[in-house]
Amino acid sequence: MVKDGQLRGFHMRFGSHEDVGNLKRVIRDALVPMGVNVLILECNTSFVFESHPEVSGGTLNKQDARELSALCKANGIRLIPLFDCLGHQGWGGSRNSLLRAHPEFDETPHVPVDAKWPEFYCPSWCPSHPAINPLVFDLMDELLDAFEADALHVGMDEVFAIADEQCPRCRGKNKAELFAQAACDYYGHLVQKRNVQMLMWADRLIDAEGMGYTQWDGDIYGIWPAVDRIPKDVILCDWHYDKLDAYPSVGHLLDKGFTVWPSSWKTPDAALDLLEQSVRQAKERDALDRMPGMLVTGWNATGEKLVAALFGEGDLGEDPGDIRGIAATLKTVMKKLETDIHSI
Repeated sequence: MVKDGQLRGFHMRFGSHEDVGNLKRVIRDALVPMGVNVLILECNTSFVFESHPEVSGGTLNKQDARELSALCKANGIRLIPLFDCLGHQGWGGSRNSLLRAHPEFDETPHVPVDAKWPEFYCPSWCPSHPAINPLVFDLMDELLDAFEADALHVGMDEVFAIADEQCPRCRGKNKAELFAQAACDYYGHLVQKRNVQMLMWADRLIDAEGMGYTQWDGDIYGIWPAVDRIPKDVILCDWHYDKLDAYPSVGHLLDKGFTVWPSSWKTPDAALDLLEQSVRQAKERDALDRMPGMLVTGWNATGEKLVAALFGEGDLGEDPGDIRGIAATLKTVMKKLETDIHSI
């Protein structure tokens, strides 16, 4: 756990055995000197699972996980694996390795594989299928054990495909109740059975229209009332990537009793604005203990790309993933968090 209570986090997707050496260097020579003390590795199905090998869609293996965990622990970093649950089981109509191996879990099997946004965003698994949770719990357990982790991030962001009208199990059901039940199922396994901490993205718990957010960092499909059905000790990562006039979800979720971890991406000014406004809202509620820092997300970052962006070694080309922006935001936020959060 973080001794001073402040969470200085970095998140990235990672599932490559071949890239482990680069990531180790990033941890040692960049994250540690910057003061990062939480690293969230979003593995999803990009892990060599032994319990369900048919689900494996990457090359990161148990030995890699143990080595990364040992390196992080030796340097005061809490490593938390992320397994994206419910939504994001592919992109467009293409399915990830879990749904390809188990098409019976697909919430929207009628959607063609070549479907594209805005007709369709990404697939979900069916939360009402009786066999999905036992498989998912096996995968969660394997990641927890491989990384020797005391927490797991369950994702659950940007869920659009839920309670589909063509799903024989979910059609007609309340979307908020379905979403909340899924979150509570994961909570039951992780917190109540495994005695580890649970984190999740907050966007589906936010009323986008009522708070002035988009359909991405807030919900427009009627899922957001689930916020009142989720245990209060789940850490909510409230992500907003653009500089906005206000971020009312931070105060709203604090008022609900949650610990809120504001999360940024690739724009330093926007990240600092979110951090400063989050601190202000927490101070107004005397709740700084439940607004403990910031998480910088590193979408599309790899170990190799971060080596190029952070150390100037390698060629990022046109940098379509804006890895330079991620690196700059990470440096800026961690520099800001060197000061006591009370003084921000």
